[in-house]
Amino acid sequence: MVCGGFTCSKNALCSLNVVYMLVGLLLIVVAAWGKGFGIVSSIHIIGGVIAVGFFLLLIAIVGLIGAVHHHQVMLFFYMVILFIVFLFQFGISCSCLAMNQGQQEKLLGSSWGMMSNDTRISLEKKLDCCGLFNNTQDQTRFQTDLHLCDAPCIKKSSCLSCGEKMLQHSSEALKILGGVGLFFSFTEILGVWLAMRYRNQKDPRANPSAFL
Repeated sequence: MVCGGFTCSKNALCSLNVVYMLVGLLLIVVAAWGKGFGIVSSIHIIGGVIAVGFFLLLIAIVGLIGAVHHHQVMLFFYMVILFIVFLFQFGISCSCLAMNQGQQEKLLGSSWGMMSNDTRISLEKKLDCCGLFNNTQDQTRFQTDLHLCDAPCIKKSSCLSCGEKMLQHSSEALKILGGVGLFFSFTEILGVWLAMRYRNQKDPRANPSAFL
């Protein structure tokens, strides 16, 4: 079968949308994992990744239905929205990869400062750590947090700082999200082109007079 045919274009578009669905789920799961491990809400970029993953999953379902039924209107909106998702995904992925450790420390520090003592103690218990960063700049706050800390590790010889643990997981999450998001964002341009090409092809099963 020649790949330029209607059936080949349909199969390619369907396959591509299945990949988009998997990528969308992956972005949502990794971002949720990052937030669950203490990457606090100050890193708004994590929330942006979840939103992009959700819209990518949603538009992939629309594209899959449009491809199966060769639905002209659905394919048109699919192309437009997928291109918008590409722009946001590309920008957010670049931001994930560009965020360095110093920027992450500032964001975590500002969020930690806005937390109540009860919230800090709860997070310390969850992550089994005490305080944010044990350095000269935050020594007073760190000693206060250490005095209030009730994490399981306090009964042992020493505790890691929560900042260290959060930075470790945030760096891993940002690298995964940035790499996966950036790589697959370029395939979305292929999806837009393929949908445009498929939309303009004539369905051999359809009534010729009904073709737009």
